[in-house]
Amino acid sequence: MNSKTRRILANTAATAAVVALALLGLSPGQAHERETVKPAFEHTLPNVPGKSLIAVVVTYPPGGKSLPHRHARSAFIYAHVLKGAVRSRVGDEPAKVYRAGESFFEEPGAHHRISENASDSEAANLMAVFIVDAGDKPLTVPDPAAAATP
Repeated sequence: MNSKTRRILANTAATAAVVALALLGLSPGQAHERETVKPAFEHTLPNVPGKSLIAVVVTYPPGGKSLPHRHARSAFIYAHVLKGAVRSRVGDEPAKVYRAGESFFEEPGAHHRISENASDSEAANLMAVFIVDAGDKPLTVPDPAAAATP
């Protein structure tokens, strides 16, 4: 990843975080229960024209969670828990806890209803790998009702 791409990703992530906090009516200091997302990798797929591979690391503090959300319409997502335990509910499937070393996936257009740390005492993180149409952004969009309620 070149420095321009890193800079764009960092600026986009920072802007998205500030906007999300503002929508929630929180200042950055109050957002300790929310997840943090750190870009890890982005590259176009040379053998699949029009597609990109993007990886992010999502970190949940103890008791932390994400708002209910959807991802970019073209995104197929593979998630791998790196540390701790993450509770996830996608679509109408029941919620399930995934522990370090376990994985799950989301089909394009899926509704991620629950994504949270399963522990109130230990941090958790996962790597989410997106296969997405090049330029299909933003990667994550909170549900309108969830974004409007703190």
